[in-house]
Amino acid sequence: MNFRLKTSKETGEKLVALQASTGLTWNILSRLAVSLSLNDSTMPELVENKSGVEIHRNAMTGENDYVYKALIRQHAQRNVTDEEYFPDLFNAHLERGMSLLDNEYKHAGNYEKFLQNLIKMEN
Repeated sequence: MNFRLKTSKETGEKLVALQASTGLTWNILSRLAVSLSLNDSTMPELVENKSGVEIHRNAMTGENDYVYKALIRQHAQRNVTDEEYFPDLFNAHLERGMSLLDNEYKHAGNYEKFLQNLIKMEN
């Protein structure tokens, strides 16, 4: 069982930048990003470039790890082994979601509007 994942360089930079801009911690940003990615019914691409930041599984999912695994399993529409779930599929959703989250922040222009836009998202 793997307890660490390593992001791409781009996602690592987005995490650092969004944390500085919003004051939200990496774990909160990561959870938001994965949620945004799960909203897209297509499967995200697996991460090949792993030269970014290293993050521990507990920091990412905390006591809700089983919930994230169930959500990712449901999204994949198949049984997902623990080895597939973390770090591979979780990281794939994190990568795609961080791009979405970063774009949303840039579009919003400020923290307050960013949060309001996230709250308004439906699907």
